[in-house]
Amino acid sequence: MDNRTEIREFLASRRARITPEQAGLPSYGGTRRVPGLRRGEVAELAAVSIEYYTRLERGNLAGVSEGVLEALSRALQLDEAERAHLLDLARAAGARSSSRRHPAPKHRIRQGVQLALDAITGAPAFVGNGRLDILGANQLGYALYSEMFANPARPANHARFIFFDDRARSFYLDWDRAADDTVAILHTGAGRDPYDRAMTDLVGELSTRSEEFRTRWATHNVRQHFTGVKHFHHPIVGELHLLFESMQLSADAGLSLYIYSPEPGTPSVDAIRLLATWAAANKQLTLMSVGLTTEVHASRG
Repeated sequence: MDNRTEIREFLASRRARITPEQAGLPSYGGTRRVPGLRRGEVAELAAVSIEYYTRLERGNLAGVSEGVLEALSRALQLDEAERAHLLDLARAAGARSSSRRHPAPKHRIRQGVQLALDAITGAPAFVGNGRLDILGANQLGYALYSEMFANPARPANHARFIFFDDRARSFYLDWDRAADDTVAILHTGAGRDPYDRAMTDLVGELSTRSEEFRTRWATHNVRQHFTGVKHFHHPIVGELHLLFESMQLSADAGLSLYIYSPEPGTPSVDAIRLLATWAAANKQLTLMSVGLTTEVHASRG
C-alpha cells in the first residue's frame, strides 16, 4: 500500500466530515464547494500555514514533529484510534528503506504459547496477528470458530471468512458491524506497516473479490481492538455474548492473545459449557486442530 496515498486520503476524509460549526468556526452561510472544512480552516485550527498543511495532505508526513501531529489531531477531532493511526503513518513515512524489509509471515506459534492456550479451559482463546489470521487456539477457540475452520485453507482468517463465506452472515448477530470493525482493524494494521507484503496481498485479494470490502476500505476508518463485547449465533449452541480482552505477546512481535469470556450469571455461561461438551465429543473439530498443527510442523521443515 502507498503510504502517501493513505496519508492524503485519510486526512482528506477526516477533514470532510467536520463542519465549521463543529470546529467552532463561522460558516458565513452560502454554498461551500467542499464538504466539511477547507484546508485553510484546518491550517488555522492547527496553527500552521496553509502551504504547510497542503504539503501534509498531499501525503508528505516525513519529518513532521509530534507537536504538529498532535495539533492536527485536535483540529480534525481525531479519536484515539485515529490519532494513533496518524502517528503510525508519520512513522512509516520517515522509515528508512532498510527497515522496510520483512521476513516471510509466520503461520505458527511457539509451543509455549500453545501450551498456555490449552491451559485456558473455561473460555475460547486464540492467538492472531495484525492480518486477522488465527495462528493457534484452545479447544473452545476452535469450537467457537468451527464455521471458519470448516474451510481447509490455513491460516484461517477473519476477513476472508466475513467477506467470502456465506456462513458468516448468520454466525455474526450483526454482520455489518463485524464487517465494519474488520476493515477498520485491517486499515489500522496497514497504516502501522504499509510495507507488509502479506497485508498488501490480503487487502488486494479482498478488494478484488468483495465490493462490500472495497466500499468500507474507502472510508478510511480505523479502530483499536483491545476490549469489548462479541455477539455470535453459533450453529450448535445459539446466541453467545462474550466479553473479549486482547494482550500483545511481548516475545512475539505482532501477535496477540484473545480471550472471550461469558459474563457470570448470563445464558452465555451455559452456552459455553454446552460448547465445551460438544467440542470434546466432536471428532471433526479435532481434525481441524490437527490440520493446523500439521501445517505448523510442515512450515518448520
